[in-house]
Amino acid sequence: MKLQEIQLTLVEQQILNSYCSILEGLADYLGSGYEIVLHRLDNFEHSVINIVHGEYTGRQIGAPITNKALEMLKKFNENGISSETYYSANSKGEPLKSTTIAIRGENGRIIGLLCMNYYMNTSFSEFINNFIPSQSTAIENLPVTETFASNVDDMILSTLEHARRQVYQDMSILSSNKNKAIINLLYDKGIFQIKDAVPKVADLLGISKNTVYLHLRNYSNT
Repeated sequence: MKLQEIQLTLVEQQILNSYCSILEGLADYLGSGYEIVLHRLDNFEHSVINIVHGEYTGRQIGAPITNKALEMLKKFNENGISSETYYSANSKGEPLKSTTIAIRGENGRIIGLLCMNYYMNTSFSEFINNFIPSQSTAIENLPVTETFASNVDDMILSTLEHARRQVYQDMSILSSNKNKAIINLLYDKGIFQIKDAVPKVADLLGISKNTVYLHLRNYSNT
């Protein structure tokens, strides 16, 4: 199969543009040892539309597609697969662990490639530091309580119990205002965006739905 540049539709351009922010998030999560590249397939000469940590391969936005990316694209089109991981090296001969992932657009056709290259000469200390928050980061970002529940009811219950503990540990909140404070916390956590959350919370707190709605109205108007 001869590879040819494609004409992107408006929807497909929007799909690719949405991946630009994904690159930033992945780079922030994975750390400085990863080069992450986004290719579009309507211009092989300038296919790179976003790149993070391009210093590992000496590339920047506007760089051309690589021969390996073209090889992967041909394989994806012929075999119907969407990703492959392999080992490679940059122009200096430095080792990389690489993966290429197909980005599909309308009718399932491949419109772009997301490529990640791990720089294997990254020191162990640098690698570990990516997963250990600095003192300033730890202060700014307190541990987050995230509920990984198997169903919505369990998630509401777990979140409510956490909010209840937080409120009851705060001696500055009067007993008469505890439920109000719990409901305000649940509102901030987005719980009431869930269908039927109000009657479920009311039942768990042993109060009426109208009381929950009252607290929500008062809090949203502040």
